[in-house]
Amino acid sequence: MKKTIIGLVGETGSGKDTVAEYLRDNFGAKLMRFSDPLKDTLSIYFDKLSKDDQAWLYEVFRERFGDDVLTRAIQKRVEDIDAELVIINGLRMPSDYEFVHRFPDSKILYTTAPSELRWKRVAGRGEKTDDNIPFEKFQELDRRSTEVHIPEIGGKADWKIDNTEDLEHLLKEADKIMEELGIERKEL
Repeated sequence: MKKTIIGLVGETGSGKDTVAEYLRDNFGAKLMRFSDPLKDTLSIYFDKLSKDDQAWLYEVFRERFGDDVLTRAIQKRVEDIDAELVIINGLRMPSDYEFVHRFPDSKILYTTAPSELRWKRVAGRGEKTDDNIPFEKFQELDRRSTEVHIPEIGGKADWKIDNTEDLEHLLKEADKIMEELGIERKEL
């Protein structure tokens, strides 16, 4: 079976999780995130996770084990998974981009939106302990070492979705990409 790998890159609140879940629910995609090893580690100690804690832990891991620590952590998962479509969500570093392109039939999708719109979305979802923060703090998080390469990686993406419209528009853009790849909707 041909395996298509799509690496999803996008700033916090840009819609990448929504796209990933849509592709899982409608096209049978298997999902994984570069942050899964961080979340797995932190969830041993805490019930609710913050983006700040994940960024801190990544820095500790990266300093100790190298820039590609998270890519090495998920490589075997990608190789072993039996699926036509695999979504690797949360590319953040140039090494993440390179990792996705190690696989044949790999593509990159960039979702983006203006900072203030993303902040409003994040504040409304309450997913992480630091979601409901002032706009200035949100902008600070956008400048963390874990976030600064996102626009650069997005600039090299095969597709870009400017997620400034409604949910219907975002999902139609995802449908167009699946059509271009020849991946059909699944009855799940």
